[in-house]
Amino acid sequence: MGASEVTDFHLALGQMLNYRFALTQEDPTRVLYLAISQDTYEAFFARQFTQKVIAEYRVNLLIFNPLIEEIVLWKE
Repeated sequence: MGASEVTDFHLALGQMLNYRFALTQEDPTRVLYLAISQDTYEAFFARQFTQKVIAEYRVNLLIFNPLIEEIVLWKE
């Protein structure tokens, strides 16, 4: 995350929602995930505000560990 975690979150969420909308126009069966690092998930996505936004917009998450280049968790 950059200078403002909330700003970065808003940008990522908006971009993901736009992609999801576009994808449903082409292939409604396709599932989109927002990929975030494990550190970001544990620090920022553990906040109540973030959890409520993710639930409200039904955002699927792909959590990865960038050090070992491995997916840690898929959250739907």
